[in-house]
Amino acid sequence: MLHAISVPKPCILYPRSRCFGQRNRGSTRLSVRASLPETNDGFEVEYTPWLVVGLGNPGNKYHGTRHNVGFEMIDQISRAEGIALNTIQSKALVGIGAIGEVPIVLAKPQAYMNFSGESVGPLAAYYQVPLRHILLIYDEMSLPNGILRLQPKGGHGHHNGVKSVMGHLDGSREFPRLCIGIGNPPGTMDMKAFLLQKFSPVERNQIDEALEEGVEAVRSVVLRGFNHQITRFNLGQKYKFHKV
Repeated sequence: MLHAISVPKPCILYPRSRCFGQRNRGSTRLSVRASLPETNDGFEVEYTPWLVVGLGNPGNKYHGTRHNVGFEMIDQISRAEGIALNTIQSKALVGIGAIGEVPIVLAKPQAYMNFSGESVGPLAAYYQVPLRHILLIYDEMSLPNGILRLQPKGGHGHHNGVKSVMGHLDGSREFPRLCIGIGNPPGTMDMKAFLLQKFSPVERNQIDEALEEGVEAVRSVVLRGFNHQITRFNLGQKYKFHKV
């Protein structure tokens, strides 16, 4: 049996999730048609839309820098899933499509890193995306370069972009995130200089591999949620460079 699904939807459809304001409701809609209630491996597919946001700074000046790997991950997903980033909405470059049969909105905020929440909050409200389906992707200095980590929630870890997003989601930390390790500054190097530095050739290869792995991780969490496969993914990432 085919089920037509579209968003925005009333908040009553998400009884266990927080939804955001009813403003800015217009004619733009996401729609998919689903013919199967579950995937081939037995996981039920939830058709609530996802908002996947990568953090970074706009402009060629910042292209390829450590602080912009969130943008790179969105570009990688865009290419892999054939979702064109061709719309400006809520100060963000946006693409609308699907992963499998699950509606998805990709976004790259264009108001600079420290003001990322100015895009995420309004987009979540407009498309009526619950907190549990807002996936934030950003750089993480506490992880070695090229290591990924998926979490269902967390703090801001002194990351100004994440802090801004939390501020525009009523201070909540209850949303998923995909962290991309960029390592720590060497020696006494200034942190800001490190974040705006480009990767060495070796580091670049590690990041490129991580971006490919990240697409599969995003597909898994969108289609299946946080389950034992994500736990295994995180464990594998932890020891990726320490295999015996």
